Amino acid sequence: MNSEIRYQRFTELTNEELYRILQLRSEVFVVEQDCAYQDIDGLDQISVHCSIVEGEDLAAYLRYFMSPDDSSVMKLGRVIVAEKYRGKKLGAVLIADAIDVIKQTDASEIFIAAQAHLQKFYSDLGFVTCSEVYDLDNIDHVDMVLKF
Repeated sequence: MNSEIRYQRFTELTNEELYRILQLRSEVFVVEQDCAYQDIDGLDQISVHCSIVEGEDLAAYLRYFMSPDDSSVMKLGRVIVAEKYRGKKLGAVLIADAIDVIKQTDASEIFIAAQAHLQKFYSDLGFVTCSEVYDLDNIDHVDMVLKF
């Protein structure tokens, strides 16, 4: 694979890049996971958008942004890998790279509301569960944090 990791602010995304991001999020979160939720939540504009691009394909994606309530907390979310790229560890590669980038900011921790079945995946990346399982959009989630 000839992967490229990109970090872009909302204003740096082209229309085509934004379309691919929203398309992938809809394909996986709404259609595949059968979860009707408000994806367009007003946070994309304040986020850094991280992507692994394979040629013209958006292979993996996440976004992160500074918590509006606490400037020491970076919130990570919308972590996703396109179906044809699953099993290649791209999610772990992208998150590990994003952690390294976030550590260079003023943040001292990263927060994620993780799907509960992915606790081990995030634990292996250094995140610690800090909540009980709760329902979010009809999917079990847990809050997890990585402090540094």
